[in-house]
Amino acid sequence: MLYWAVVCLIVAIIAGVLGFGGIAGTAAGIAKVLFFIFLILLVVSLVMNAMKGKGPKV
Repeated sequence: MLYWAVVCLIVAIIAGVLGFGGIAGTAAGIAKVLFFIFLILLVVSLVMNAMKGKGPKV
């Protein structure tokens, strides 16, 4: 999911440079939403692993 957030961010940067403001704003919004979903899933995963008694795997 982090991959898709980065892809949307790159699309937003390219669209912004080329002058497509609406597309850039939409892609940046999608990237932001995906990034926050990724962070929430990361925190949930860490909490669930801590409750099982396992530490994070490095």
